[in-house]
Amino acid sequence: MQATVRSYDPVSRSGSVLLDDGTELDYDARALGGSGVRLLRSGQRVRVELAPDASPPQVRFLTIATLPDRR
Repeated sequence: MQATVRSYDPVSRSGSVLLDDGTELDYDARALGGSGVRLLRSGQRVRVELAPDASPPQVRFLTIATLPDRR
């Protein structure tokens, strides 16, 4: 699914995204692992995968919307 970067901290490589339905989800550096992404900016479109059966929803993988998966 696609989302928009709401915040990004380059030191911790964590932040938050807004899903297209308006839901805000936090992510940590593990979500960027294997994606090849080194920097994000607010407003950037990204593709996210959520952890299955996680409650509340958790971002498992995050990459720039136009990049292929590199895991």
